Amino acid sequence: MKILVTGASGRLGSVTVDHLRRYGYEVTGIDLMEHPSTDELIDILDFEAIEHISKGVDAIVHTAALHGRHYDLNYSREAFIDVNIKGTLNLLNAAVKNGVKKFIYTSTTSIYGTAMNSETQAVWVDETLIEEPRDIYDITKQCCEQLCRDFFDKEGLEAIVLRVARFLPEVENLKLNHRLYRGLDERDGAEAIRLSLRHTFKQFDIFNISSGSPFRKEDLPTLKSSPFDVIIKYYPEAEEIYKKKGWTFPITIDRVYSSDKARTIFGYRPKYTFDFLLHN
Repeated sequence: MKILVTGASGRLGSVTVDHLRRYGYEVTGIDLMEHPSTDELIDILDFEAIEHISKGVDAIVHTAALHGRHYDLNYSREAFIDVNIKGTLNLLNAAVKNGVKKFIYTSTTSIYGTAMNSETQAVWVDETLIEEPRDIYDITKQCCEQLCRDFFDKEGLEAIVLRVARFLPEVENLKLNHRLYRGLDERDGAEAIRLSLRHTFKQFDIFNISSGSPFRKEDLPTLKSSPFDVIIKYYPEAEEIYKKKGWTFPITIDRVYSSDKARTIFGYRPKYTFDFLLHN
């Protein structure tokens, strides 16, 4: 199976290229920056180059984008629209023109935006939560998701969306805390992509991809005000481990990402979770 991966020099893209190759996929990685995982330096805004590189490809995995950090760096709205929307549209059009069968779009859990705010309890974030974008990054991701829906429904391209959680470089304490409720290891993200490539989707769909969480809906009120009590309920050994490491527990938890739908539909089971990090 021939796979084209965009954003192959990025954190998720590079890990995905290597992960798919280990499973025997024939992968071509493209990006604007050089990297061992990148085979061709191609701009997704260059339609002719995209059309050429996608010939004979079975699936496109689209991870390239301007991200939240670019928003913090004051990239213009025009830049976000060009790269995120026009670039995605170029890839979708090239896929249809070249008979590519599948298109995996990596969106973001950031798209839920202000819907994740509550004064009284943590918010349960599954795919039924209506997104409320906060900025141009979220807005362009929302638009691209709908482009994927449109191409699935009208062009017959098997396009689906993976809303991936946070996978920024972080100190160990913060990384561990985030894995409790909102984090993601790139290796788990790459595995979710591999599993979605194997699955046949009969209709357009969207999936949250995170490290999962030990928490349940009944924990939501306490998580907001006293997360330590809930964490210790599930991991009593965590108090001593944190103490030895000199780590601190989160003082509040405002959301809990659920990836149950991805587990049910295509068997996604994250490995690099809070439990894994705590005991390794």
